[in-house]
Amino acid sequence: MSDCYGGENFIVASRSFANLGRSLRVGLVGTGFAAKIRAEALATEERAQILAVTGHQPAKTQAFAATHDIPQVVTNWQALVQQPELDGVFVCNVNRDHGAVVRAALEADKFVVVEYPLALSVTEAAALVELAEHKGLLLHVEHIELLGGLHQAMLAHLPKIGTPQYVRYCTAAPQRPAPQKWTYHPELFGFPLMGALSRMHRLTNLFGAVDTVACQLQSQALDTGGDGYCSQYRCVAQLRFHCGVVAEVLYAKGEQTWRSQRWMEVEGDRGALVFDREQGTLLTADGESAIEVAARRGLFAKDTTAVLDALIADKPLYITPQESLYALQVAAAAETAADTGQLVTVTAPYPGATLTSTSVSSMTASTI
Repeated sequence: MSDCYGGENFIVASRSFANLGRSLRVGLVGTGFAAKIRAEALATEERAQILAVTGHQPAKTQAFAATHDIPQVVTNWQALVQQPELDGVFVCNVNRDHGAVVRAALEADKFVVVEYPLALSVTEAAALVELAEHKGLLLHVEHIELLGGLHQAMLAHLPKIGTPQYVRYCTAAPQRPAPQKWTYHPELFGFPLMGALSRMHRLTNLFGAVDTVACQLQSQALDTGGDGYCSQYRCVAQLRFHCGVVAEVLYAKGEQTWRSQRWMEVEGDRGALVFDREQGTLLTADGESAIEVAARRGLFAKDTTAVLDALIADKPLYITPQESLYALQVAAAAETAADTGQLVTVTAPYPGATLTSTSVSSMTASTI
């Protein structure tokens, strides 16, 4: 396997619920899309039940609880994490508040599952990882992009193109008019490559440690009384990895994005991989061949199953919080590069990648 493919496993032991004798009791913070999908996934599991939910809007939270048969609505997340009957908390609210909710839950001796990013500050995120380790509590940062068909196909076929050299990765979403929602608010969403951390993490999982980052950010504020909301983001980053790979990343959304795109290309010294949405192609000197890419459906359910397997059956998860933290450190370097116009060197140590081509092949269909 090339030095450009993944790294060593880094699994941290956490408190086991193997002999609990009942289903896990959890609370849910948030009522948006991620919370909805997470609630649906938990509803299919006999090993866990949602006892309480809290959200930003009381009426919406009451309706959410009724839809998902959640018995208790709590006024705020500060009260929810202190509920003594809860074993853990699933954090699905705006990015800005992730760090505060995670810290409060860990300090209340709850295991935590949080949608990426763990926090919008590298310092805060690192402290949370340390706190979870100190308390022996599971801290899982969701990165379902690793469980999806594109990433699995990429891992399986990368060896066929020899040594990777160059990557282009693009996600672009036109939205006219741009919605006044938290994903278009810099304070709530964060720097684009932090808020959309999966773009950085997919690359660090595949190609390892990053040497330098350059980045440019274009954003457009809403014209009329936007209260800090933006109508357009366009973020372009160039990453140079220690293994020699150069990657260009485009993340764009809003009113000045004109074409919907989701594709990734990797060129190696013996071939190339091209993925355009769910269509994959392997190109070599012998010609082209199609690559089967599994559908994206059911990824939150797979992530939820993996979390419960880790808590109850002591099975290793497909990712560690250290890996997500490293991707956050790379995204923070991109933010610094965008702010200063300078090339930024990434000095954080690379923790290794849990999900590699070897681990993918050994995972059962039920978990991937």
